[in-house]
Amino acid sequence: MSRTPPRRYWLTGASSGIGAALAEEILKTGAHLAVSSRQIAPLKVLSQRYPGQVLVVPGDLTNSQTVREIGEQIAQDWGSLDSVILNAGTCEYVDAKQFDSSIIEHVVRTNLLASSYCIEAALPLLRKGTAPHLVGVASSVTYLPLPRAEAYGASKAGLRYLFESLRIDLADEGIEVTVVSPGFVETPLTAKNDFPMPLSWPVDKAARHIFAKLKDRPLEIAFPALFMAALWPLSKLPSRVQLAIGKRMVRKSPPLTDPT
Repeated sequence: MSRTPPRRYWLTGASSGIGAALAEEILKTGAHLAVSSRQIAPLKVLSQRYPGQVLVVPGDLTNSQTVREIGEQIAQDWGSLDSVILNAGTCEYVDAKQFDSSIIEHVVRTNLLASSYCIEAALPLLRKGTAPHLVGVASSVTYLPLPRAEAYGASKAGLRYLFESLRIDLADEGIEVTVVSPGFVETPLTAKNDFPMPLSWPVDKAARHIFAKLKDRPLEIAFPALFMAALWPLSKLPSRVQLAIGKRMVRKSPPLTDPT
């Protein structure tokens, strides 16, 4: 009797936060995992802890040539992919009084353009895979305009649209597409936030939830449920009401930036 081969995943942003916790969940099942990040050391540690399961393909995903080479490396080693989880991203806050377009450029390049490079590299490999699944980590911030979130929100809204359009165009090929929309999760990135994070989840809990839900191939994984229950009705309010809510949330303190 032939044994089913291990499922092959490619996960970006695998060195910290949700990505690192998600890598653990995937590897515990015996699956094979290609991991990408600019930080190589955590990826190597992962490969030592799960010998024979991890393919380390590091690099700066905002460089399209680097991503092309990562795709070629995966193709050479494995020949195909079954699941691709595009999780890598960053967040920087905007100060409208000193508007800096380079912040928008950096965040959009990291969160949106890099994902498009990864999709270009991944699709030929998914087409050769088993029950192919493409997953993108967006954000609940796309439901409601928030102060200082111009760069992050625009990049994640673009990512959501990209994946939802691809879902339509890839349907005939049998490639399923899921968008993940987390609320607040306790990661190194959100640790820099200078505002309350209601109903935030520990990163391990978030990763377990995402991985468990992915088995059902939903169109979207949005969590925590209580946070979404409050946010969803707000997203349906008239624009003037959303403006009033947003204005009440404006803080006078200087914005934070993430140097990554």
